[in-house]
Amino acid sequence: MADPELEAIRQRRMQELMAQRGAGNVQNPEQQKAQEEAKREAEEQRQIILAQILTSEARARLARIALVKPEKARGVEDVIIRAAKVGQIAEKVSEERLISLLEQINTQTTKETKVTIQRRQSVLDDD
Repeated sequence: MADPELEAIRQRRMQELMAQRGAGNVQNPEQQKAQEEAKREAEEQRQIILAQILTSEARARLARIALVKPEKARGVEDVIIRAAKVGQIAEKVSEERLISLLEQINTQTTKETKVTIQRRQSVLDDD
């Protein structure tokens, strides 16, 4: 008697879950497409701004940095774009100026590595 009731409850729950997934998937691709489009547009805007601010050599150097350390390149791009929006950058950023900016960022964000060696105490040691 409990077995058919339990099976009916499971079937109902499974149908509810399937209905929720079906309704969620209908909106999900549309939302994903809209989000991807917004991301693509934002990235295009970002590249246009950087093309206006950086010289071709500086853009090439930043692209090489992005290959090795994408998060660092993104941070440098953010700093440059923010400075341009505030008005701190009056002319195009040259490769030399980009290098000095990178050095400043490196000195601010260097992580200190500390290694501590702890020896295990053995039962047979005479300490």
